[in-house]
Amino acid sequence: MSLRRCLFACALLKVAQITAVFAADLKDNPLARESGLPYQYPTFDKIKDEHFVPAIETGMRDQLKEIEPIANNSEKPTFDNTIVALERAGRLLDRAQRTFSNLNACDTNPTRQKIEKEMAPKLAAHRDEIFLNPKLFARVQALYEQRDKLGLDPESAYLLERYYKDFVRAGAKLSDADKEKLKEINAELAKLQTDFEQNVLKERNASSVVVDKKEELAGLTDDQMKSVINAAKAEHKEGKFVIQLQNTTGQPLLGSLQNRPLRERLMEASLARDSKGGEFDTRNIVLRTAKLRAEKAKLLGYDNWAVYQLEDQTAHDVPTANKLLADLAPPAVGNAKREAADMQKIVDEEGRVPNLSV
Repeated sequence: MSLRRCLFACALLKVAQITAVFAADLKDNPLARESGLPYQYPTFDKIKDEHFVPAIETGMRDQLKEIEPIANNSEKPTFDNTIVALERAGRLLDRAQRTFSNLNACDTNPTRQKIEKEMAPKLAAHRDEIFLNPKLFARVQALYEQRDKLGLDPESAYLLERYYKDFVRAGAKLSDADKEKLKEINAELAKLQTDFEQNVLKERNASSVVVDKKEELAGLTDDQMKSVINAAKAEHKEGKFVIQLQNTTGQPLLGSLQNRPLRERLMEASLARDSKGGEFDTRNIVLRTAKLRAEKAKLLGYDNWAVYQLEDQTAHDVPTANKLLADLAPPAVGNAKREAADMQKIVDEEGRVPNLSV
């Protein structure tokens, strides 16, 4: 056997071994197949955290295998052999990623957060590998340029337009050198976004307001009292009361608490999240994200990130968004002044010291 054939045979054997390992990884994985539940709801009672990484990684590999014959098809591009084929590719990845994303968003844990950190840059690179594929884009572009002659129904016409725009906005028209720059930016942005989201959650959980005396909680309903007692138990602070922060600026209990100093503590804790130093501070993450987004926008031919983002949204452009904000400002300020006057009247009637101003 020649050396070339020997090497080729070894490569085939290696691929077969890897494929066998991947198959074994998914043998008992509930994400490997469509659910039999109504609307194909995930079988959450069977899905475990260790199922996600094998399913997502295998899903990425499978999708690339499905994409390759589409991009390299020697036949003339048609709506069916290109757009429909793209729609059908990546079912495993979509199922695994969608399930993980939703579960991690509403019921996260340290294991899922670790998975998110590990997979975010890999998924960004995977998306780039598809949308920056020149052969694949050439087929989509060819169809787009003759879209008026294809006799497509409105839904199909929109789908073709959507694919073309997604490719262009993903950088398909960039030079090879700029594509490489974009890949680096996307990978770092994926990591930064994950770090930001996880830090916000960790800071929120670490910024609970601890109350020593029950009388400080005057104004809370029975259900609200139960919530602060249960929160104290959850944080192993029995005998105290804990107000856990929500992911909002104005915390829900501010509307019920009668103790002004406690309301001030709660508001200050809410406003100071992720900006008071420490391991969960997000200021540097935000600055780096803004810088990279500006670079990405410029690379793709946009003046700034806002222009890039709004192009694909309802407002479409920055002037429209600014006009909306400008139109809202006067009535919003007027309403705030009326509410402040009503609150000042209550303060005056109760003989309190604070003087409100807007």
